[in-house]
Amino acid sequence: MSSPPYPEDLERPGLVRTGRSTFVRPVRPEDADRLVAFVGGLSRATLAYRSLGPVVRARDDVIRRGAHVDYLNELALVALAGDEIAGLVRYVRDPEEPEHAEVTFTIRDDHQSEGFGRLLLEHIAAAARTRGIRVLEADVLADNTRMINVFLGSGFRVESGPPGQIVHFEIAVDPQAQAVARAERREHTAVRRSLRPLLEPRSVAVIGANRSPLTIGHEIVANLLRGGFRGSVFPVNPRAEQIAGARAYPNVRELPEVPDLALLAVRAEAVPDVVRECAEAGVKAVVVVSTGLGETGIEGRATELELARFARASGMRLVGPNCMGVVNTTPAARLAATFSPALPTPGRVAMSSQSGPLGLAVLDFARRLRLGFSGFVSVGHAVDVSTNDLLQWWEEDPETSVVLLHVETFGNPRRFTRIARRVAPRKPIVAVHPGHADAAVDSLFAQSGVIRTRSLQELFDVALLLAHQPPPPGNRVAVITNAGGPAALTVGACEASGLRVPALAERLRHTLRTALSPRADVTNPIDLTPMATAAHYRHALDAVLADDGFDAAVVLFMPPLADKPDEVAAAILDAAEAAPEKPVVASFLGGAGVADLLHRGELVVPTYAFPESAATSLGHAAAYQAWRSTPAGVIPDLPGVDTDRARSLLAGCAPGAVPPQVAAELLDSYGISVRDTHSPGPDAFLSVRADPVFGPVIAFGLTGDYADLMADVAHRITPLSDRDAREMIRSLRAAPLLDGRVGGPGVDLTALEETVLRISAMVEDLPEIESMELRPVRLLPPGDGVAVARATIQLADNTRKGGPS
Repeated sequence: MSSPPYPEDLERPGLVRTGRSTFVRPVRPEDADRLVAFVGGLSRATLAYRSLGPVVRARDDVIRRGAHVDYLNELALVALAGDEIAGLVRYVRDPEEPEHAEVTFTIRDDHQSEGFGRLLLEHIAAAARTRGIRVLEADVLADNTRMINVFLGSGFRVESGPPGQIVHFEIAVDPQAQAVARAERREHTAVRRSLRPLLEPRSVAVIGANRSPLTIGHEIVANLLRGGFRGSVFPVNPRAEQIAGARAYPNVRELPEVPDLALLAVRAEAVPDVVRECAEAGVKAVVVVSTGLGETGIEGRATELELARFARASGMRLVGPNCMGVVNTTPAARLAATFSPALPTPGRVAMSSQSGPLGLAVLDFARRLRLGFSGFVSVGHAVDVSTNDLLQWWEEDPETSVVLLHVETFGNPRRFTRIARRVAPRKPIVAVHPGHADAAVDSLFAQSGVIRTRSLQELFDVALLLAHQPPPPGNRVAVITNAGGPAALTVGACEASGLRVPALAERLRHTLRTALSPRADVTNPIDLTPMATAAHYRHALDAVLADDGFDAAVVLFMPPLADKPDEVAAAILDAAEAAPEKPVVASFLGGAGVADLLHRGELVVPTYAFPESAATSLGHAAAYQAWRSTPAGVIPDLPGVDTDRARSLLAGCAPGAVPPQVAAELLDSYGISVRDTHSPGPDAFLSVRADPVFGPVIAFGLTGDYADLMADVAHRITPLSDRDAREMIRSLRAAPLLDGRVGGPGVDLTALEETVLRISAMVEDLPEIESMELRPVRLLPPGDGVAVARATIQLADNTRKGGPS
């Protein structure tokens, strides 16, 4: 008889409350000896809690049998500490009530009170959900307060029996909002603690340090010393006594203290052994600068993944491989653990880059723009430390006010969405992604409040504005210029970026006429003429910034049409300082970045080589502010949803197409009726596809030419909030047909939004659904609802499974 397939999808790195890394995975037959050693190391008190009474040592052959499970009706997960088991959780399905399972937890004595129990509960609950188990049952001795607190503090809906010597618990594994919130808080705390040795280390070792200048190993040591790192720097090279002025050591074991952080600049084939040496020495974080691993093919990628598993099981965090290091310019760190020849100046911007070579160009470009950084991390292949982790670090970093992301791939998009939605209202996140027509990526960023840019130049243009100026409270822009041609280009760029360049009110025009040259054009743009003086710029800028009809100003100063640029710059700075709530940007003398003339202490008016770049940046900032000002969405509780009935219907279906009658009943279980009727308005479609990276993606559009010829289709990633549903529908170019602005009274938008939310809830609750298409959806007049005329549903061959996201 063949062994059941091993569920690799349940292998997950984890962090416990203390910030310690671990690796959680299903038990395997080869774990039999590990299980014997694990049980043999438990104290009598722990064994008594596990056996609910007198201690009876199980025979080794019985313990070994625990390594053989079918991963469906019986599942065991282990949390590793190095090569040993730190914690074990196991469920066994009740054959008489297949939606119930008995669950037991065992944590090694030296790891109790660290948070392993809560971590394993979250993982086993997620695995049980995808295997059709709705309730986990556990019996706990009344004085086992640690385990009782794990259940009661989990956020899951927990019911307990009457007090007695043994307390019976029933834990509903459906993800309650409270459970998700508590899990996120635990994760956030653990991630920040785990990253402290990486980003604020007390000591650093550079393994593979080189005596020759301009080599990677040498330049890392030199930058650490040159950057003013406050802790100890230990070059490691068995053939050198001193590197860059610092004493060298032959290996990690002979260092005078265990470093918090180790950077590896060694040959690819040596990396696994060096990582193991670091783990044995007690190093808390490693940065693998080395190349020649994942980019070489399947074997190299397998080596990387094994490195990540080993590091997490050993309690270490790992950055890379194929990265250029980490930088933290904050006063608490002053860490320049990189070989980059260009080190950033301190500032308010933090950045994560997935490309090592690109990082070199980024730091050089930022320095030329004089854009200061609080932190920079090149995550490389990101086998462990990811953008999601770094977002949680910078979320609470008081030195960081803007976060930049260069993202090529997403490890866990749903986790990214949750974190970004939490961070973005307080700190703008600006991202560049190489895809240009990826609906899933666009949806992910739109739902998360992330500003998506199409190039690195655009990324830095937006960063310059947000690092030095507030986002505009609205989209109304005044353009002030001394040259008509560039002003016309600016107006066009503003309108293309979603900004308005409204005409000046008569009252404001009168004010400007009395202050400016008679030849000045006081419309919008406000053309001060080539003979404009600094006083003219100051009067015009003061007037528009004080006017309630404008939210921002773009100032153009073009040579050789005017002289005394220092006086004009001072006038611009004075006006910007007097109105700090509205942003001012400039295109000044053809420069770009932080110009000396437009920089006074903490006050900076960013300048752009071309005025179109200033307008585009303002457009992004205005859209971000509009998103931030809109009330956050919620995932509502929908009436009329019968998940038990839906699961019962699916239990009788084979993979593949669901019979039409069953599809109609499934939709009816979620309050969506399948019926055809005449509609005077347009028809629409709603579809769902299971994206292998992003999970279920919902698409909505009008049928016919709107979608087929104009590609007017909106996408969102589940789960959708009420705000997501509302914005998804209104994002169509054909939205005026729906809300009644064009062609009649419109349709019942409230019912349409609710239908979208019901579809989102359905595919979240029923992960077996691989795809769904509702076509046509009859959009009825306001108050009459919507009608689904036909529905097709496809079930996957295998239930979508996964650990906590």
